[in-house]
Amino acid sequence: MLNIILFGPPGAGKGTQASLLITKYNLVHISTGDIFRANIKGATELGTLAKSFIDAGQLVPDEVTIKMLESEVKKNPNAEGFIFDGFPRTVAQSEALDAMLTKMGESITVLLSLNVDRDELIKRLLGRGESSGRSDDKDENIIKKRIDVYTNETTPVMNYYSKQNKHVAINGIGEVEEITSRLSNAIDNCKTPL
Repeated sequence: MLNIILFGPPGAGKGTQASLLITKYNLVHISTGDIFRANIKGATELGTLAKSFIDAGQLVPDEVTIKMLESEVKKNPNAEGFIFDGFPRTVAQSEALDAMLTKMGESITVLLSLNVDRDELIKRLLGRGESSGRSDDKDENIIKKRIDVYTNETTPVMNYYSKQNKHVAINGIGEVEEITSRLSNAIDNCKTPL
């Protein structure tokens, strides 16, 4: 099974690339944001529990998030693999994800991080703010803070998977097809037995 964590700062092109990789490799997209919304809207037991934390202004505990992810993975028993989006964001979440997958006889295949320099990210996000109307993409100071938060939060996760020889940095500059080709090459190299 092919299990990918797709990483990259805001504006790196994760959404675009994830949709292309999902199609190419027949993967299931696991987005923690989507899962939270679906569970809360569906008033599931886990959704109700998550909502209680959100309504209190607290972060949803990792155990609750992992249970939601596990439920989502189990809903797709015939999947050829998964792309994890928005999770893990901390080393503790990485360890919990690894433990969940190990319990299922699986593991993370690779963490792919799209690298795009700060000036390019700012330019892309300001452009997206103009075209999409997203207010968080219109203010350069907010954009810089989001990039800083990403860098501070996710660097330890990349280091965690680097120690397992599962982190591959991908140049996120270029045409969409060029970047998809770089990601595909990295995935194909991971799928080849050593």
